[in-house]
Formats: sequence, C-alpha cells, structure tokens
Amino acid sequence: MREWLNAFTEQAVVVIDIMAAVLIVIGTVEAFLMVFVTWSKPNHEKRDVWLRYARWLIAGLTFQLAADIIETSVRMTWTALGQLAIVAVIRTFLNYFLEKDLADAREKQRSIV
Repeated sequence: MREWLNAFTEQAVVVIDIMAAVLIVIGTVEAFLMVFVTWSKPNHEKRDVWLRYARWLIAGLTFQLAADIIETSVRMTWTALGQLAIVAVIRTFLNYFLEKDLADAREKQRSIV
C-alpha cells in the first residue's frame, strides 16, 4: 500500500508542478507582451500589467505549494519541510504585497471618480 501511495504522489507532484510552470510561463509571456503594448500608456495601465502578472505568479506558487504539501506529507524530511516553508513564505509575502497594491489601486480609482 505504501508503494502505491508513493507512486501516486510522485505522479501527482509532477502533474501539479507542470501546471504551476504553465501558469507562470503564460503569465510571464503575457506580461512581457503587455509591456510593449503599454509602453506609451499612462502609469496606471503599466501598473495593471504588473498586478496581473503578480496574480499569475501567486497562482503558480499556490500550485507549487500544493505539490510541496503532497510531497512533504509522504516524505517527511527536513529538506522537503524546508522547501515547503520557503514556498509558503514567498507566497505569503507576494500575496500580502499584491493585496496592498490592489487596495492602493482601488483607493486611487475612488479618488479619480
């Protein structure tokens, strides 16, 4: 039974990591292209590009965190636990600053209207 669990989780982790990589690549390509589209636009449009990019990164990191949680639950090693902690900390900081930027953007929109 343990072998089956290990085999299943290994495959699940690979699939979820691929999904995370796809999200990050799509977001990166989109942000790269949008930089050229918004090159001569006002700063708030450029900021929207980076906020959208941050959302893609957070989505990718969330998937990576899920994969790390699955992997850590099967292989309780200090290395796996350390990797899980690092991803969780990065995701938490990104999420915090994204939410702060979104709140600032909402506040600026209210003041314009």
